[in-house]
Amino acid sequence: MPPKAKPNRRSDYRDTEVGRRVRTQRLTKGMSQTELGTKIGVTFQQVQKYENGVNRIGAGRLSRIAEVLEVPVTYFFPDDSTASSGPVHHDDSPFALLSTAGAIQLVRAYARIRDGRARHSLVEIAEHMADSAMPAARKSRRG
Repeated sequence: MPPKAKPNRRSDYRDTEVGRRVRTQRLTKGMSQTELGTKIGVTFQQVQKYENGVNRIGAGRLSRIAEVLEVPVTYFFPDDSTASSGPVHHDDSPFALLSTAGAIQLVRAYARIRDGRARHSLVEIAEHMADSAMPAARKSRRG
C-alpha cells in the first residue's frame, strides 16, 4: 500500500497577514518579541517566524496570543470582503503599513498633535518626502 500523501502545510498569504496583525498589535502594546514569546511559551525566534508568516500559528497558540495582546481572535483575520481576494499587497493593508519600522511610533506622535493645521502640514511633508523618493516610473502610475 502506498504511503498517504501529507497535506500541504506551507504558509501562505493568509498566514502572512495574520503575522502582520500579530506584529502590529504587539508593537502597539509596546511589547518585544521576547516578551510575547515568554508569555505564550515560545522563543522570540518563533515569534519572528509567526510575524513573518514563515510558520503557521495553530488555533490554540493564536488564542493565547489574542489573550496576551488583549484582542479578540477575530482581530487577526481580514474581514470577509477581503478574505477571498487573494494575497494582500503591502499597499493594500494598513496592517502591513504599520509593520514598517517606525510606523507605530510615527502614528503615536501624530495622534498627540492637537493642532489640526500642524497635523495637515506633517502629512503634506511626509507625502512630499515619499513622492520625491519614489522612482519616476512609479510616480506616473500613481497618477
